[in-house]
This record gives sequence, structure tokens and C-alpha cells, in this order.
Amino acid sequence: MATETFWEDREVRFDISVAHLKMRPGEKLVDRLDAIEDTKGNNGDRGRLLVTNLRLIWHSQTMPRINLSIGFSCVLNISTKVAMSKLRGNTEALYVLTKSGNTRFEFIFTNLIPGSPRLFTTVIAVHRAYDTSKIYRELKLRSALIHNKELRLLPQEQRYNKINGVWNLSSDQGNLGTFFITNVRLVWYANMNETFNVSIPYLQMKSVRARDSKFGLAMVVESSERSGGYVLGFRLDPVEKLHEVVKEIQSLHKVYSACPIFGVEFEVEENLPAVDLLTVEPVQDDVEIESGLEQSDAFAAYFADGDKELDRDPEFNRELGLAVEKLKDGFTLSGLWEVVQ
Repeated sequence: MATETFWEDREVRFDISVAHLKMRPGEKLVDRLDAIEDTKGNNGDRGRLLVTNLRLIWHSQTMPRINLSIGFSCVLNISTKVAMSKLRGNTEALYVLTKSGNTRFEFIFTNLIPGSPRLFTTVIAVHRAYDTSKIYRELKLRSALIHNKELRLLPQEQRYNKINGVWNLSSDQGNLGTFFITNVRLVWYANMNETFNVSIPYLQMKSVRARDSKFGLAMVVESSERSGGYVLGFRLDPVEKLHEVVKEIQSLHKVYSACPIFGVEFEVEENLPAVDLLTVEPVQDDVEIESGLEQSDAFAAYFADGDKELDRDPEFNRELGLAVEKLKDGFTLSGLWEVVQ
């Protein structure tokens, strides 16, 4: 049931297809800036930056197939520094440091409209809203979820059901507790200890079903691999009640999947164009593809080696006739040379 293909906020991608530039269900446009330069990777090229509740999308206005998708979950730091732009000269720019997998990337965006602070204020504010709303999207154990035996509701959350007498089967003797079923998650807590609890967003549910266990028929909730791949068992009596709860959660998950609530709250800019108007139409490039040439890595220009503590060992490079620092795995000298040309 969990959407394992949900990647928009969790990955950094380069030169993706037009289909992947479109908003996924639940993704909302916050702001659109039409005069933004990707100063590090495409200096001198005017582009458009879309800020959504999940990611930053930049694409060249002259060649939309040149684009970036930067998930907010990958962002390590956002700051402002002076950068050299071919279109603006020395000017204040937005620096975004990210980590995707084991690789760090640095992006520099320059607003080509002098004196406009929108680039800085919008990106920083939306990233902060994303970072402070993780409970909508991540499985949480032993969190401050309950107060006086009632669920602390999130701003966009509605409680649909409260079910007493639910046994958590994580230990041999089981723990008696209570379910809270809402529009965004399933919460269980132990009656004797409110801090012994679990919050499972529908976004992270892989399956919910009734299954036999050593305790009898139980409701088994399996979470996605991204959330740890937990298998949680619960028992309710009578059996008819258990089946009702399973069907209720499955139904709510189906509704949630059609239009997810990611919890990123923001104020929509007035007179923002409709999403349909922001769709990037495919463009047929009038180019001839040369065969036999190794394609350079699109992300090489954005590579950030800021976590490197020591220089790599030098080695003799026959092409240059010099001793140079050993290149990082996956990079070639010719590929890096193509980036700076």
C-alpha cells in the first residue's frame, strides 16, 4: 500500500522527463519565479524555478530538457552568498547544499530581477515548513503524541475513530492500549504508559491485513522499507471488530493515496498561475547525436566535496603529463573538462 515510487522530496535528479516535472497527487505549487539562473550548472542561461511543498524544480526556458529536481528531504543547508553570474555579474545568490545517497551536491540560484527577495524568502520558508512537518510523512516511535489520553492533533488532521482495548503484540505478554484513526495516520499508545506509542502515516503503510498469529487472529501493519520495514501486530476482540477496523484503515488509506496530505503549510501567493499553465511542453531538439562519445555526467558541475577532510593521493595523468589528485569514483577527466567548457 505504501508508495515506494514516491521520490519527489527524497531525491536529487537531473534532466528528468517532462512527466516527472509534473506535480504528483498532493504536491502543490507555492511560487513560480520566471527569471532564475542556475549559476553553477548553467551560468548565463535564464530559467524558471518552481517551488512546491516537496521540492525545487528548475528548468531552462530555452531548453526544458535541461532541468533539476531537488527534494527538500535532501537539503542540508540553505544560505546566501555572493556569486558570479554571467547575466548579473557579482550578486547575492541562493546556495543550496544537498545530499542524495552518499553524494553531496551544491546548487547556486541567482534572481535576475534586481532587488527582489522572493527567491530567498520563499525557498527558506517552504523548506522550514517541510522540515517541521515530518510527523505527517515519517513513522515515529515513542514520541510526544498523547496528552491526558487524547491524541495531539496536527493542524491538518481530523480524528475519525478512537478504539479501546487494542493489544500491541510486540512482546510475549502484549500491551493493552488504544487506537486513534485519523485522516493521515494510525496511532497506538499503551494505556499504562503514554510514551510507549507508535504513529504510522498512511504514506508509510505497505499493507494492512488480518492474519493468524500465536495470539490468534491479529491485524498486521507492515511499513515501507524507507520507514524501516516494521511489521506491527495488534489484536482486537471480538474478531468482527478486528475486521471492521482493518477495512476502515484500508479505506482511509485509499482515500489518502488519491490526495495525500504532506503537512507543509504555507500561504499561496495571490494570482499564482494555474498548475496547467506551468506544464513544460516537450521540445524537439534540432541536434544531431554523435555516436561513440561517452556521455558526461549531468551532475558533475554540481558536485560538492565539502565533506572531504584530506586530499586524495596524487597519481600521474598521461593525458595532462602531470601528477593530479586522484578523481572520485565515477568521474573521468574528459567528463569534467566537458562541464567547464
